[in-house]
Amino acid sequence: MNIANRKYIIVLFILVIGVLYSLRLFYMQVIDDTWVLRAQEIAEKRKEILPPRAVIFDRNGLKIVSNKTYYNLMFIENNISRLDTIAFAKLLNWTPIQVRERFAEIKEGEGVYRNKSSGKKTPNYQKKRAYPFLKELSLEEITNIALHLDNFPGFYEEVTSMRSYPFSNGANILGYLNEATRKEIDKDRFYRPGSNIGRSGIERFYEKELRGRKGIRYVVTSAMNNPIESYANGKYDTIAKQAPGLKLGMDITLQAYGELLMQNKKGCIVAIEPESGEILAMISAPSFDPNLLVGRRNIGLNYPKLATDINKPLFPRPLQAEYPPGSIFKLVQSLIALQEGVITEDTGFPCNKSVVGCHNHPNASGVAQAVQYSCNPYFYAVVRKVIQQRKSKNTFTDAEIGLNLWHSYMNSFGLGKKLETDVSGQRPGLIPDSKYYDRIYGRHQWAFSTIRSISIGQGEIKLTPLQMANIAAIIANKGWYIEPHFVKSIGDSGPLPVYQKKNYTMVEAKNFSAVIEGMRRVVNEPGGTGSAARLKDIMVCGKTGTVQNSQGEDHSVFIAFAPMENPKIALAIFVENAGAGGTWAAPIASLIIEKYLLSKISDSDKEKRIIEATLSNFNKP
Repeated sequence: MNIANRKYIIVLFILVIGVLYSLRLFYMQVIDDTWVLRAQEIAEKRKEILPPRAVIFDRNGLKIVSNKTYYNLMFIENNISRLDTIAFAKLLNWTPIQVRERFAEIKEGEGVYRNKSSGKKTPNYQKKRAYPFLKELSLEEITNIALHLDNFPGFYEEVTSMRSYPFSNGANILGYLNEATRKEIDKDRFYRPGSNIGRSGIERFYEKELRGRKGIRYVVTSAMNNPIESYANGKYDTIAKQAPGLKLGMDITLQAYGELLMQNKKGCIVAIEPESGEILAMISAPSFDPNLLVGRRNIGLNYPKLATDINKPLFPRPLQAEYPPGSIFKLVQSLIALQEGVITEDTGFPCNKSVVGCHNHPNASGVAQAVQYSCNPYFYAVVRKVIQQRKSKNTFTDAEIGLNLWHSYMNSFGLGKKLETDVSGQRPGLIPDSKYYDRIYGRHQWAFSTIRSISIGQGEIKLTPLQMANIAAIIANKGWYIEPHFVKSIGDSGPLPVYQKKNYTMVEAKNFSAVIEGMRRVVNEPGGTGSAARLKDIMVCGKTGTVQNSQGEDHSVFIAFAPMENPKIALAIFVENAGAGGTWAAPIASLIIEKYLLSKISDSDKEKRIIEATLSNFNKP
């Protein structure tokens, strides 16, 4: 055989070996699940240590979410030998059937792994893996069990922690934790069976910032898989590290006071610091104690009750309830009209009740007076000038152009879209544009006269209470806002970049003066509809709203900011089925403002009236 032929044989031999090796590797990695399981077994020789979740503080440094130590009763099936089910059940005050059912529940809960190539199904449950048999045991409970664990090899105790709420307030803001699902465990290796994960509120939005960094401890095991010693004297171990605390802009004292005022009522309070966009308080009424949803047992007991309560305490009204704003919307209408130049500060319109209903008051001679009197015909005329600017000879085309321009202004106020707040589940509200009405009436089949109810915040208009409060913050700032948010700082790093950026509306600062003066008059001058919000030592600027409700009593609405110069708080109050805005929402606003700015209440009779009131809508679907 010549040298050339030998060369080809050697090359062919190498190729065959390479192909066989590749096929074997493919089989081991894709087809044969036993190698996947073997890799899992090897991984079990390291022990993961989960840190306690980060602590949460309010703006004044008060601890509002902390951790409390609990214990899990863990087991590794491979280490269990000849379990005396009767004796074990007696230790737990269970029956033997309950013990067997618990084992079956754990195995079933782990589900199965399906190989995509072969279709072969393999249980995710592994006998060499640790699983919690009992969770969330108190010190007393685990002590009674641990004394006898030597009689039950394969079972051991594990220290864990659960959330604790020193204050029974802010449940809809803070959220709650629940056990991670198999899908979540497979998606993120941080979690393991029995781990908790944020389900709502701050706990969900800042899950990765709150959970910290888990530690790893490698151990050398015997042939029976029992740990003998640390691997390499702990050289490769890592320490579990708790995440830095979250500091909220929320004032927990104000939050608690707001919940007290709203007891036995349906509605909400949202208070914002205008300069920073930090949410000072967000009350959803009725509320509930966040401790009710701590741990699996509490969730199992209390969640069904809360979910079926006809007053809907789990429904986060400030974020998800979409209400017609009523007369508070007239403030934004005024600003748009001033910016567009279709009116001036001194433009007057008669209070023509034949056009739209209104209460008795003098004709408004300018914007400030129109806001003070909340004159419906005035704002009908104002918005008609915005929508029908005669930019087209065709009335319908002209309305289309005007409405789309109006819609752009509204979007710049954060309306008709979701604000970028740091809790999930927010609704966008509704600000209709020309396409919206085209779907209802047809293209060029509508004009201002068709949609005139939007002039006074009725009809199709829908805002969330968070958006209403943000309108008050924008007016306080004369044209800009920072996205409303809860977290003031993550550790020492400050807020996220999105919560440091000013968002400017399409209305220039110079056009806000008349509207602010009108809001001052609403509260502080005769003829104003918000006199119940007046305070002796603080100049409050506000606007009432009475929202028509086809299902019952009208809703009571009030937005405000204070003080007039250098505002420190902007807020929205919405009380369902409570009648005129000046009756309930305005006095509640005054109490919140005074409590926050002065830490005292000057009118105890007003406070008593609000706290003790049980409105007719409570305990009704």
